[in-house]
Amino acid sequence: MELLHSGKVRDLYADGDDLILVASDRLSVFDVILPTPIPDKGAILTQLSLWWFEQLADLVPNHVISQDVPSEFAGRAIRCRRLKMVPVECVARGYLTGSGLRDYEATGVVSGIALPPGLVESSQLAEPIFTPSTKGAVGEHDEPMTFAEVVATVGEATAEQLRDITLAVYRRGSEIAAERGILIADTKIELGWDAANQLVLADEVLTPDCARFWPAEDYLPGKVQDSFDKQPVRDWAAGTGWNKSEPGPELPEAIVEQTRARYVAAYERLTGRTW
Repeated sequence: MELLHSGKVRDLYADGDDLILVASDRLSVFDVILPTPIPDKGAILTQLSLWWFEQLADLVPNHVISQDVPSEFAGRAIRCRRLKMVPVECVARGYLTGSGLRDYEATGVVSGIALPPGLVESSQLAEPIFTPSTKGAVGEHDEPMTFAEVVATVGEATAEQLRDITLAVYRRGSEIAAERGILIADTKIELGWDAANQLVLADEVLTPDCARFWPAEDYLPGKVQDSFDKQPVRDWAAGTGWNKSEPGPELPEAIVEQTRARYVAAYERLTGRTW
């Protein structure tokens, strides 16, 4: 196999006509890879993504061929189709938090979408919104894009498809998660074109690395929510005085254990399976 790309979390190998997508235990926050891994994280991400691909199969095709991968990657890798990836981060938000909240507080606008006044941390939006961003290289930050900028990048018809698929995935995921007591605040998805020029869901989907999961029983607007995702790492890192650029700080053992427990909790609550 040939290593084609090593990203923030995933490594991509060529294996004949197929690709092998391997999820590592690396963790990134603020677009920076931290030096401390989270045990089992890669396997949890892979298995949760495979479960979600099944739940979403009627909405959008996906890149999965099988889990037939080299033994050293067993459980944490997917054999998948080659795609031409869309040069846009496709993001849906149903609640206002993170960078969306910061943009709203500064301008009243998120990715070119004007939102009503009076919203606070974790406010639920009247309808989910499509808030795309650029795809920053490793070590670079993603920048918000307006829908018009997406149109300029990929054309109007494709931009509309990206928006519609992203919102459909978010809505389906939110409905399923809500039945299990989880609110999905926001998520990003990766899409690419296959050989027939059809848009296909790729990479990971609705995992703690690409979505914010909140326990519904504790939800209260106006404050930062507890979470099943890597928010504890974001919160810890933000409190260290770190400038959010390379190199990232080492994580304390307690933060590593807490974060692993939340990945496991997300997997178990969503799938109903024991990790």
